[in-house]
Amino acid sequence: MKIKIRGGVVILRMRNPVLLAALVAAAFAVVVAGCGSSKKSSTSSSSSSTSTSSSSSGGSSKGGVAVLLPDTQSSVRWEQFDRKYLEAAFTAAGIKHTIVNAQGDPTTQRTQAEQAITNGAKVILLVDLDPGSGKAIIALAHAKGVKVIDYDRLTLGGGADYYVSFDNVQVGKLQGQGLVNCLNSSGVAKPVVAELNGSPTDNNATLFAQGYNSVLSPMYASGKFTKGPNQSVPDWDNQKALTIYEQMLQQTKNKIDGVLAANDGLANSVVSAETARKLKPVPVTGQDATAQGVQHILAGQQCMTVYKPVKKEADSAAKLAIALAKGQTAPTTAQTKNGSAQTPSILETPISLTKSNIKDTVIKDGFLKRSEICVGAFAADCTKAGL
Repeated sequence: MKIKIRGGVVILRMRNPVLLAALVAAAFAVVVAGCGSSKKSSTSSSSSSTSTSSSSSGGSSKGGVAVLLPDTQSSVRWEQFDRKYLEAAFTAAGIKHTIVNAQGDPTTQRTQAEQAITNGAKVILLVDLDPGSGKAIIALAHAKGVKVIDYDRLTLGGGADYYVSFDNVQVGKLQGQGLVNCLNSSGVAKPVVAELNGSPTDNNATLFAQGYNSVLSPMYASGKFTKGPNQSVPDWDNQKALTIYEQMLQQTKNKIDGVLAANDGLANSVVSAETARKLKPVPVTGQDATAQGVQHILAGQQCMTVYKPVKKEADSAAKLAIALAKGQTAPTTAQTKNGSAQTPSILETPISLTKSNIKDTVIKDGFLKRSEICVGAFAADCTKAGL
């Protein structure tokens, strides 16, 4: 046998052809075995990766559910509550899912929707950022045969297949009546009421206003209350709300006796402005029963808030989405008018929250813990309230 090396290639010259054939066959067997082992390892790794990611909030949603949350600005609820409740429900059911947050960017939410559809999601749970971008996402999903559930916010004219939320007109009515009760207790004659409405692009804000105006408008008409400044807050932005309310105080020379604030974030802007000006707290409404809102109620800085048991809403939405993902019947309990169409819906019941029922609602339900509320200067307020 002679061995020569040319250009990095080993050349064997053997006089025994039988021995040469045996060597070539052995070498070929090693190569084939090596390729087969590599392919098996690669497939196993890929399968494991897909299985792991699809059951978490950040992976593939093939054949499952994609949740598109809007932001962290309009309310703390999306990340603190909705995410964990939805995650728990889908995981318990063994449903592949993703949960993402657009952080207030409609383009990002559109991209997230496209990715979910590409990954094979059968159902999208959508909290839109505005009707236009929401409608585009729904159209995109329907074009690919994907069902859409409007979650918490109804996409006006969007044509979603289902809608899961709270009775949002009732939310507004609870706010309006709560403010009336607090103002009547304050003893102020013909109180001036300012209104800080939610985002003009959020249909829920329109429904809240419909509810509280049904209570407040008769009070204005009768002369019992005086309607003061009234303004919507773009994107539910609390910093913008602070600026707007400071302008209201400037406009009225601090003569505001009560504020209909559409949620706790906006209410906090009112409290901050009053504190900065060293003004006596006036009755302020809220919504979402945040820890901060509850603290303000205990401290006498906020009149009330509206507790929406988010777990009930999330569980209802998850149950509906799971049924759709499995191709099963998806039962609903109501119909919601959306343009000329009626959307099958599930509407949960909101609860008025004041100092008197904190213990028996948000704490009893585990929505908030005493340790989240009764901290620092608020510990003494909790003691006084029997928490």
